[in-house]
Amino acid sequence: MTTSNAEQSSHDGLDGPALRDALFAEKGVQPIRSVDDLACEGIFESDDELHEFQAWVAAERKANLA
Repeated sequence: MTTSNAEQSSHDGLDGPALRDALFAEKGVQPIRSVDDLACEGIFESDDELHEFQAWVAAERKANLA
């Protein structure tokens, strides 16, 4: 993968938090202020699909404990 010189020069000399902040500003990223920022209707088509996902998550957590 290659990047253009324009992309590289805008972040030259930046590292750590300064680079992070520059990238966030460039993309217009905003911090999550509440759990409501993460809410999204219509992720699951039915209650059955939601319960299937929850069961999968629980099984994965148990499997990765060992």
